Amino acid sequence: MNHQIFDFVGGETGLWRVLKIETVVGQPIQQVPFLNIVQSTGIPHSSNGWVLKGFRSNTRYTERLELDQLIAIQAELGRTEAICAALIPIRKTEAWWALAQDERRKIFEDQSKHTATGLKYLPAIARRLYHCRDIGEPFDFLTWFEYAPEHAEAFEELVHHLRGTAEWQYVDWEIDIRLIQTDK
Repeated sequence: MNHQIFDFVGGETGLWRVLKIETVVGQPIQQVPFLNIVQSTGIPHSSNGWVLKGFRSNTRYTERLELDQLIAIQAELGRTEAICAALIPIRKTEAWWALAQDERRKIFEDQSKHTATGLKYLPAIARRLYHCRDIGEPFDFLTWFEYAPEHAEAFEELVHHLRGTAEWQYVDWEIDIRLIQTDK
């Protein structure tokens, strides 16, 4: 597994043009016109906006059968037709992190059906999760999605469904950033 840190740089330039930045819950972040995603070098960016950092890690809260299903049908990022994207940074409450791993798993999957819901939208919607909590970032996760324009409605359904689950009662900061690729 690649534990390389990635920088999500909101600023004046980038591969992705920002269509909107909406605060779902919590404090807003600065509006910026573009987003770029780069491997972190540890050198500060000259962006007049913001930088969110995250790393890929092992898949958590999933059992073997669920993981095998995800791997079998999920699409890779960077598909030429997937010119739409969403970056959704999320922070969970301290109450969430105070729960034991098995208690979080019950809420995540048994009650909220997070993986089962996501499977319904694969492979049309590609996704990747970046972890932030362990590196001292303000958000716990950066969720990244890519999809073709014809799957925009399906993406809205997915997000709406997930936000209505028991798991989302533990979210105290969520920003929804919608993007479109600039060079396609």
